[in-house]
Amino acid sequence: MLAGTNVALGVTGSIAAVKVVELAHELRRRGASVRAVTTESARGIVHPWAVEFATENPVVTEITGQVEHVELCGRDGWADVLLVAPATANTVGKIAGAIDDTPVTTCATTALGAGVPVVVAPAMHEPMYDHPGVLDAIERVESWGVEFVDPRIEEGKAKIATVDTIALDVARATSPDLFEGANVVVTSGATSEPIDPVRVLTNRASGKTGRAVARACYALGADVTLVQQGGDVPYAEVAQVETAAEMTEAVLDRVNAGAADALVSAAAIADYTVETADEKIRSGQDLTLDLSPTPKLIDEVRDASDVPIVGFKAETSGDDEAMVAEARETLERAALSFVVANDASVMGDDRTRTLFVRENSVREYEGTKAALGWRVAEELAAELSQ
Repeated sequence: MLAGTNVALGVTGSIAAVKVVELAHELRRRGASVRAVTTESARGIVHPWAVEFATENPVVTEITGQVEHVELCGRDGWADVLLVAPATANTVGKIAGAIDDTPVTTCATTALGAGVPVVVAPAMHEPMYDHPGVLDAIERVESWGVEFVDPRIEEGKAKIATVDTIALDVARATSPDLFEGANVVVTSGATSEPIDPVRVLTNRASGKTGRAVARACYALGADVTLVQQGGDVPYAEVAQVETAAEMTEAVLDRVNAGAADALVSAAAIADYTVETADEKIRSGQDLTLDLSPTPKLIDEVRDASDVPIVGFKAETSGDDEAMVAEARETLERAALSFVVANDASVMGDDRTRTLFVRENSVREYEGTKAALGWRVAEELAAELSQ
């Protein structure tokens, strides 16, 4: 996600600076090179040696005759992006006012003047974050194209976002904007069909692939809606659903409202539902359930709209020819852009093997589900551009 990206990491004097070692490691794990710049206040919280260890690069602690700010963040500088994490209220206000009295704010002014992307992850006590002057400064800096990573409001504090969230926003700031703000709806994970108030029919889908697609679409510039059973995520609006009918309704609501430019139907939606008993069914008795087929979500969407749809098809045969045949039937029936076919045995795993099936081609993918999400997003963006 960040392979080959040069990140200048500005560290300021929030107690959240203790997270910088973990953050630097995460950025590097995703392929980035990192060089850090610190304020004097930050050096009172995390020692430059620790930051140097985490980045494997010398740390800039002052601006000298070597004009480190220009070398890092100038028009021909080293950095592809300046990430200020954590950013204090003091630093946000100084960036908004072009006040350059620390190495970090001097790098920020230089980056903004040079057109280098800037990402800011604030961290402070909640009353400071709610101060009208701080909110005005954030709004002003955002109007210049700076990306703010929303903090987590907990225990009276605006805590710095998770390292995963920050890394994803850095990827969005440095990746090509392939979607140009298009609205992409992604379904993910399993659905559950209630049998009684305590029991459900469901399946083994983990939602890893759907979430990977949603993350990649976000990183490549899309506005994303994630339709799933799970809770909120920082990279998408989440529509929480339980049943196949609820998932279909949530998707159709967005399609019919013109709030979907494309659909990725990655969820393992229940094929059957059952009439729900009002009370818990007592155990120890013979029981027969009358199953009724659920409507196919992609068929319902296709009947309502001509938006591009990416389908997923899981089979248990282990036979590629059978998987391709089933995928092509779905492709043709619902006029899909392409279908990602896979063996159901990978449910819950971090790695997968899939076949990208189009009308006249089949291409194999093998690797992580995270990288698969990126591949799906890129191919969908290419479809939209046509």
